[in-house]
Amino acid sequence: MSLTHLSQDLVLAQIIATTPAPKLAFDYEGDVYLALLESIVSQQISVKAANAIFTRFRALFPENYPYPDLLVALSAEELRTAGLSGQKSAYLQSVAQFSMQNRLDSAYFTALTDEEVVQYLIPIKGVGRWTVEMLLMFVLDRPDVFPVDDLVIRQKMVRAYELTETGRALYQRLHEIAESWRPYRTLACRYLWRWQPPV
Repeated sequence: MSLTHLSQDLVLAQIIATTPAPKLAFDYEGDVYLALLESIVSQQISVKAANAIFTRFRALFPENYPYPDLLVALSAEELRTAGLSGQKSAYLQSVAQFSMQNRLDSAYFTALTDEEVVQYLIPIKGVGRWTVEMLLMFVLDRPDVFPVDDLVIRQKMVRAYELTETGRALYQRLHEIAESWRPYRTLACRYLWRWQPPV
C-alpha cells in the first residue's frame, strides 16, 4: 500500500525500483532517553568515533546504563575520560536533568503529534529539530516525517529531481515534492538515504 502510493511519484518510483528495501528495525526499543544521549554524542563526528565514545560513556555506569541521577552526578572531568567535549558533556547532563522533571517514556509520546514531540524536546540544550525528527523516525516509528534539514535528503532530492533552486526557494520546492508522499514520507526518506545515484 505505502509503496504503491509513493510510486505515483515517477521519480521516486524509479528510486524504489533500484534501491534495496530499507531495514525496518527500530533503535532502542522506544528508549527515548538513551536515544537522545546517543544522538548528542554522534553530532558532527563519524559513526565509528561516535560508537566508540558512546560505548566508553556507557561503561562509566553500573549496568552500562546512564541513569539520570548518576549522569548528573558525574563531573566534567569524569565525562571527558570517555572522549566527550565539555559542551557535549553539558548537553548530556541537560537531557538527564530534563528527564528527571519531565516524562521521556515512549508511552507518553503516543498521544502527541509529531510537531508536539518536537516542541516538547527542543528546549533541551543540544537537541534541535533534526535530532527530534531522527528520533521520530527511528525510535518512535512515526510514518510521516520529512527531515528537510537533513543534508543527505536535500542532496539526493536535488539530484533525483534535477532541481536548480537554492536557499528558501529550494526548501519550498522540496516540501512541495514531499507533499505527495504523505502519509508515508518517512519511508520515502529511508529510500532516499539508501539510494545510490548513477555516476
